[in-house]
Amino acid sequence: MIRVLLVDDQALVRGGFRSILEGQDDIEVVGEAVDGIEAIDRGSVLQPDVILMDIRMPRLDGIEATRHLLNGGTCRARILILTTFDEDEYVYQALRAGASGFLLKSAPPRELAGAVRTVAAGEALLAPEITRRMIEDYVRRPRPGSDRPAGLETLTPRELEVLRLIARGRSNAEIAAELFLSGPTVKTHVTRILGKLGLRDRVQAVVFAYECGLVHPGR
Repeated sequence: MIRVLLVDDQALVRGGFRSILEGQDDIEVVGEAVDGIEAIDRGSVLQPDVILMDIRMPRLDGIEATRHLLNGGTCRARILILTTFDEDEYVYQALRAGASGFLLKSAPPRELAGAVRTVAAGEALLAPEITRRMIEDYVRRPRPGSDRPAGLETLTPRELEVLRLIARGRSNAEIAAELFLSGPTVKTHVTRILGKLGLRDRVQAVVFAYECGLVHPGR
């Protein structure tokens, strides 16, 4: 059972999400929060598997709440950010804070449960048509401390190949086919890459690959 915490300052939005998710046999809504401060409190206490987190909220926004929950070590949930097309400037910050994916608020209801399952499994970057555009836009801008990180030198040539393909949005099955490897072997490589680089999931691996120059936008 996937345990979900809903965080949004609009009661109608939370109610709509609850109605959709409670109709799923494998998903349970364990609580709700109206802002980032409540999200931190409820996330730490309830320890959900997935948090649906809005960005714009009173008192404390979703990005700061995400950073506090994940980087503060108070919660092990995967966080799915609820966003709209006019919030591009927040997405890179959310990725850096540790968010595992994004879901447009305008997405069809049928996509919500699938998005929750995907994030809970930690398998894929959600909404690649949105996140790839946003990542590429932000990584074009020079950032302090963007030199090639030392951790990259710990990866083997094969692991570097796998990391490049992760950054291109490839699934494990696609990586296996492209590199003529078995599925379990690719999974092992991914696990080792994340461990060596100290990354939480594939989303952070994508950001890392772009930031350190291993992959370049549009190539």
